[in-house]
Amino acid sequence: MSSVNRILFLCFVLFAFVGFGQSTSEKLKREQERLERKISDTKLLLSKSQSATETSLNELKVIENQILYREQLLKNYDNQIRGAELTVQSKGQQIELLHAKIDRLKKQYAELLVYAYKHRNKYGKMMYIFSSGSYFEAVKRTKYLERISEIQQKQFLAIQQNQALIKEEIAEIEKEKKYKVAIIQEKSKEKAAIEKDRKKQEEVYQKFKEEESVLLARLAEEEKSKAILRERINTAIRNEIAAAEARRKKAEAERKRIEAENAKANAKPNTPTVANKPEPTFSETKEAAKLSASFEGNKGRLPWPVDKGSITENFGKNAHPTLKNVTTNNRGIDISAPKNAQVRSVFEGEVTSVLNIPGAGKVVIIKHGDYRTVYSNLQDTYVTSGMKVSTKKVIGSLLTDAKQNMSIAHFEIHHVVGSAVTCLNPSLWVSH
Repeated sequence: MSSVNRILFLCFVLFAFVGFGQSTSEKLKREQERLERKISDTKLLLSKSQSATETSLNELKVIENQILYREQLLKNYDNQIRGAELTVQSKGQQIELLHAKIDRLKKQYAELLVYAYKHRNKYGKMMYIFSSGSYFEAVKRTKYLERISEIQQKQFLAIQQNQALIKEEIAEIEKEKKYKVAIIQEKSKEKAAIEKDRKKQEEVYQKFKEEESVLLARLAEEEKSKAILRERINTAIRNEIAAAEARRKKAEAERKRIEAENAKANAKPNTPTVANKPEPTFSETKEAAKLSASFEGNKGRLPWPVDKGSITENFGKNAHPTLKNVTTNNRGIDISAPKNAQVRSVFEGEVTSVLNIPGAGKVVIIKHGDYRTVYSNLQDTYVTSGMKVSTKKVIGSLLTDAKQNMSIAHFEIHHVVGSAVTCLNPSLWVSH
């Protein structure tokens, strides 16, 4: 590989690396913005809870989330600092290559100037052409002189362009250095904030450790309420499936009756028949299938059931924040949100059930083809069964404890296939 080819190859590799680095940098900045929004939400919840008369376990969970988000943000800052260092290093190498290129161009340009000086006499050029052995050689010599002049001009422009590129790269390096300093300062602030959060977390944790018997009794009551809620939701969905099956059987029986009547009428001789078309069955099938596919296609991109909040209990088994060897099982997710927050549908669909469960508030179930979304712990509902709703349509507001300034939204997703119902992890479906 020639020296020129080697330089071109290195340039290609460096520019490709810089392009990849810029893409990674933008991704890290978007991740930083996402984490900052989550921290902002948890700070809002905690600031409101400070005015409440009673500290809740959810506050402890929100603090844990805030610490987790801050730690993730610190890692993000570390990656951005490393990225800035690599960018500075890469641009430094580019500048070295550009300097080498300029030196080479200047050397070639100098040689061209010397040649031009030696042949500055226009008569000398003419003699060079006229001394050709043939007409074709004279044409070649003319083109050669024109090419020399063109190369000379291009070399001069190339030197100017590369000098401008060096200035741009130096400016980018200075920009990256300033950005790195700013990120380091932000990292320092986040470290201090984490220490403050940990101190608050320990205070709340100790408070609840002193009240283990009260917590156990409260947990038992909550588990009873959850069992009632689960059964009512199961019953509602089973009733929906049974009603759909009854409609299907009725439509099928009607279709068979009409077919039998048509067959009987066709069997009588000389009797004019009127073709009775059976009423269409499963008229909602195509629409339901389309809605199911659309709902499934938005997995990971669905909006949250509340505008702001923090997940304080995940899907499946959850360790109790203060009681050892105690776990709870969640068929959905619990989201701590501002007091009396509005609850909204995560996708378009039809309201199939509105339930009122003593001790657990109201429940709304929305059908999205083969999928159901469940919204629990509502104080007020603004929809009725059979109503069509759009994405982000407000369907109710959350219950709240008079002693606390935080509400809990319970959200579930179910997949119905025939008579089988499967609980899905909502965290995999909503956007993050």
